[in-house]
Amino acid sequence: MLSVSDAEAIILNLVQPLDQQRDIEIIDLLAADRRIISTPVTSKLDFPHWDNSAMDGYAVRYEDVQHSSDVQSTSLEIIEEIPAGYQPQSKVKAGQAARIFTGAVMPRGADTVVMQEKTRREDNRVFILTAPQPQEFVRYKGAFYQAGKQLLPRGVKLNAPEIAVLAAAQCVKLSVYRRPRVAIFSSGDELVTADQILQPGQIVDSNQYALAALVREAGAEPLLLGIVKDHPDALREAIAYAITHADIVLSSGGVSVGDYDYIDQILESLEAKIHIQSVAISPGKPLTVATFPTPHSPLPTPHFPIYFGLPGNPVSALVTFWRFVQPALRKLSGLAGGWEPKFLKVRSHHELKSNGKRETYVWGSLRLIAGVYEFHKAGGSQSSGNLINLAQTNALAVLPVGQTVISPQAEVQVLRVAL
Repeated sequence: MLSVSDAEAIILNLVQPLDQQRDIEIIDLLAADRRIISTPVTSKLDFPHWDNSAMDGYAVRYEDVQHSSDVQSTSLEIIEEIPAGYQPQSKVKAGQAARIFTGAVMPRGADTVVMQEKTRREDNRVFILTAPQPQEFVRYKGAFYQAGKQLLPRGVKLNAPEIAVLAAAQCVKLSVYRRPRVAIFSSGDELVTADQILQPGQIVDSNQYALAALVREAGAEPLLLGIVKDHPDALREAIAYAITHADIVLSSGGVSVGDYDYIDQILESLEAKIHIQSVAISPGKPLTVATFPTPHSPLPTPHFPIYFGLPGNPVSALVTFWRFVQPALRKLSGLAGGWEPKFLKVRSHHELKSNGKRETYVWGSLRLIAGVYEFHKAGGSQSSGNLINLAQTNALAVLPVGQTVISPQAEVQVLRVAL
């Protein structure tokens, strides 16, 4: 049985990012939210586009106003008013100034802006009451970015700030990685869909709904294959189809150990190599991870699929997704880095317990109490079959192997799984 860290290392080593030549799409900027850039982006524009004012005030020559003070102000003739979006018509000469507003183009001859609060105006003259610094409140062309240089590197996820930058740079067509395809199916004779009437002994397949939601949150496309009966032929058909149509295959199902034996045989018959079969994690011990040595996909951009056999218990399925599948999806998607789960050190509000034999994940919520984050354990049973108290949680507290208790107010590592 592998440790959690060893399993994570194996999985991330197996994942190869999407190809930056084949696995791309050209999209409009308006459709780029949360997509990942596949090619470095440059712009033909300088930032700022021209010398401009960073303040409402007066554009002047520094040499004219460098000795100004309340005692001896400098009087200048106002020759022009320059609002934003207007092209200056005059050159500022000795003894002159131009009224200027924030963002407006600097007139020729001027090299400094005096903020209006440090001036007094009388008709067409302005009195400078305080000496400014040289080039004060002037933003020079290309000071923030020079045309032709890299604006954003490959592998960046596009959120609102990046989209704003690209819009300002007039980058309206982008090369991005396609969304990874994730096939999902559940295995179990006892499973039914959420719209069916339950018969004695039957269980609603909640895993498929939850995993599809998590896959979409990760920026990938779920391919829902439904419920597959615990039968070798049915499972082989489902897995064979999945590996020809997806980059990652997620199965979940509570079948017996004997049934897992023939799943392994099915994987091997499909030329798979099984890398992981169990991990020292609670919940989520049974975890199968396998790869296929040759592309099986007939699609234009074939990929080497990775198979994750997740536990059937609902909480176990979600915990193993958050801990192992989500980082794999991040790396596969083309992100330049930061795939690994991110842990926070916070204070535990409750006592947390474990038997110490496996790395244990306790679900609950991060709450901000007096400016400090605290982890609050979910109420009720921490059973992997208890899906009910998982609702409205957003974090998993971690008890390492060998640690059986974390006292209230003690520090605990927490994996944040939702905002």
